[in-house]
Amino acid sequence: MRNITLSIDKEILKRGREYAKRHNISFNSLVRRLVEQTVTTDSSQWLEDTFSLMDRAGASSGGETWTRDELHRV
Repeated sequence: MRNITLSIDKEILKRGREYAKRHNISFNSLVRRLVEQTVTTDSSQWLEDTFSLMDRAGASSGGETWTRDELHRV
């Protein structure tokens, strides 16, 4: 792995570190993930990552279901 040097606004750096801490990752890991997600062109990987995040969220519908019309109602 290669090292790089970045220049970043002081306030953005502070908020980035706080975000990383709340999500139990290092700021370095956060930046690495963001760059990787930005330059990755494989849409299927994006979809897999999205479903993985949804699985980890632990949310539940509580058994409730919706019809297509209910889901599309504004």
